[in-house]
Amino acid sequence: MATEIKKVPIPRRGVDYRGKVVLAPMVRSGELPSRLLALHYGADLVWGPETVDKAIIGTTRKVHEDTKTLVWTRKPHKGGKEPPPDVKESVMFQIHPEKEGQKLIFQLGTSNPDLAVEAAKLVAADVAGIDVNAGCPKPFSVHSGMGAALLKTPDLLVSILEALVGKVGSEHEIGISVKIRLLDAPAETEALVRKLVATGITGLTIHCRTTPMRPRERAIREQLRMVADVCHEAGVACVMNGDVEDRDHALSLMEEFGTDGAMIATCAEKNSSCFRAKADGGAAPWKEVSEQYLRYCMEVENKFGNTKYLLCHIIPGKQPEYKLISACKSYTRTCEMLGFEHLLEQARDVDNKLEIEIDGPKKPGKKSNNKTAMAAGGQKAEFRAQAKQPLSARGVTTTQAQPEKAEGMTISA
Repeated sequence: MATEIKKVPIPRRGVDYRGKVVLAPMVRSGELPSRLLALHYGADLVWGPETVDKAIIGTTRKVHEDTKTLVWTRKPHKGGKEPPPDVKESVMFQIHPEKEGQKLIFQLGTSNPDLAVEAAKLVAADVAGIDVNAGCPKPFSVHSGMGAALLKTPDLLVSILEALVGKVGSEHEIGISVKIRLLDAPAETEALVRKLVATGITGLTIHCRTTPMRPRERAIREQLRMVADVCHEAGVACVMNGDVEDRDHALSLMEEFGTDGAMIATCAEKNSSCFRAKADGGAAPWKEVSEQYLRYCMEVENKFGNTKYLLCHIIPGKQPEYKLISACKSYTRTCEMLGFEHLLEQARDVDNKLEIEIDGPKKPGKKSNNKTAMAAGGQKAEFRAQAKQPLSARGVTTTQAQPEKAEGMTISA
């Protein structure tokens, strides 16, 4: 008889990561429309982009009636100073409770147990889990000891996870998880994983690269089996990340290395239909994916700059539409360039709500209220129009033209 694998109890509102193919946490590429797109094409769970504890602390949770979403907003602070009363609030986090609430994992950037708990409590009632980022090597993440910097302070990371498990996971009945990278030596990785799985977490994601490695470098899978075994000894689910191409590839890797789940990042950024098994249709054409993505963006009134950012990942660079989209500054123009005439009415409506000019917002400093300058511009335009007329029409004779030419003015006959 096969030995039953130990499993940490899954909280009532939490999720079990076993058997799941999920969307990785990605800054900019993991905003609400991208998550909805991944779920549309079959992702089992989605991670939100890393949100730093101090960014979410102090926000106000609001219901956006038009989009049926929840938003956490705050006024921007510069240098610790209070912003003027008329400054517009910034959206720090947005979710769609109906479409993703039970499948959404909030990823937290933190290096302080108290701040981690304070931040997590603000969103815990609306998500299915809290994940601590202990693997991102980018500067915006590792500053103040967050992200991959936590790999160098394992005791601090343990205290953060224990605080979240005891003060957030238990109270809100959701699971707490962590995402890490490989350390330089397998023995170091094993020692770290053993510490982390003893904190009460329900899941651990291992990105199969070391901190200095970048996405272009091949993922290291040699330690995967060991990490999965250590997780299973503690009853914790193990999710793998790194060079996972699609659902079929994910399931194959999970079987080969004994992990419970797999996370897709780069391939999902390019085409979220990678979550669909080949037997169910496999990868969809980029234009179909673009249209579905635009629908979600307009449905939740996504900031256009973010929409355009991911569209430029979805549309292949060699396609003529890529350059056309790169120049677009509104939903209306984007739909026109892609030939989505059936979406134009919705696009115009969203542009109006977001106060986006169809031809794009005017750049600061381009518009002048200086009447003298405008008048001078008008005189120049009038002179240029006159200059195109024949000399005789302007009352200029050949002998009169010579002195003007000598003064540096070229007059065409």
